[in-house]
Amino acid sequence: MPKDTFFNLPEEKRQRIIEAAIDEFATHPFQQARVTAIADQAGIAKGSFYQYFADKKDLYTYLMGLMFQKKISYLNQDLMENRGKYPFFQLLREVFISGIRFAKENPRLVPIGMMLVNDKQLYHEIFGHYEDASIEFFRKMLEEAKDQGEIDPVIDPKLAATMLIGMLYSLTDFLIEDGKLDLDDMAIIDQMLYFAENGLKKKD
Repeated sequence: MPKDTFFNLPEEKRQRIIEAAIDEFATHPFQQARVTAIADQAGIAKGSFYQYFADKKDLYTYLMGLMFQKKISYLNQDLMENRGKYPFFQLLREVFISGIRFAKENPRLVPIGMMLVNDKQLYHEIFGHYEDASIEFFRKMLEEAKDQGEIDPVIDPKLAATMLIGMLYSLTDFLIEDGKLDLDDMAIIDQMLYFAENGLKKKD
């Protein structure tokens, strides 16, 4: 987390630092991103940076938190608008469409999150901060679907939520191989959702 000195800065200065960090992490892998470049673009001394953040990873973790909160706001908005309109698996599809809409409307943020896909060590160090919150989001959806009789009552919602998150992240390479995220990727998401709804066993 940033130090108190960062939160005590004027809003305009905090935003300059955040924007400079987004630019740097969006265009450079984590190991190549430079604190000096961020400080120069933000118009602060490099020494001042360390008054606000412990190190580069501290800043990156903070950015991931901001991005996660913004993405969750998209998901929650669409979830609230569509709850009651669709059965569970259609609602789940709408949630994934929300994620794609978030990516399309925030293109500068997408490379920052995608960086974790290619850096497994960074993934394990950083994503743990947010994985539990992601699982909890889907667990609540699954609990509600279970209460409504829409999914098998023997399903453990937390385990199922963990599996959904795992499947989604395992498909990331397929989703980004064309260099963009768009509704064409729903063909991949639909395959995942078909598997989640129907399993592997051939139907009679």
